[in-house]
Amino acid sequence: MNGGMFSWLVVILALIALVVVLLLRRNEEPEDTKNPFEPDERPDAVPHTEPEPVAATRAESVSVAGTEPETAPTPDDLKKIEGIGPKISGVLNAAGILTFAQLAETTPDRIREILEAEDPRLTRLADPTTWAEQAKLAAAGKWDELATLQDELKGGRRV
Repeated sequence: MNGGMFSWLVVILALIALVVVLLLRRNEEPEDTKNPFEPDERPDAVPHTEPEPVAATRAESVSVAGTEPETAPTPDDLKKIEGIGPKISGVLNAAGILTFAQLAETTPDRIREILEAEDPRLTRLADPTTWAEQAKLAAAGKWDELATLQDELKGGRRV
């Protein structure tokens, strides 16, 4: 009877050891498996910032035979234009519209095409008819005039 009891004792101890090992491994979660959306609890952690659009991180474009590479324009915050939010700003950036000057040169019809290609619902939500006018003021640094114009707008539309 002692031999049978000893076997059960060994099995029970092995199961307890297995549970302890699994619990220890679970608590030692590797850094790359943590949820990236949870804030870091370490006091020396760098605060979370919004990533820049992919197009903005390209420092230089490909050079053409014998020419120097061009520096990509520094992107402007297109969300300063009444009627442009984060989603539409990202869509415009992906289409190569990074600056107020580029937006000012883009026709409302072309903007509608860009939005339609990304998501047809965006064309129902956004009205780009005043965006070029606002962007011209922003590109020229006429922030007071832009604010006055935007006071007359609602969602980028004249009211």
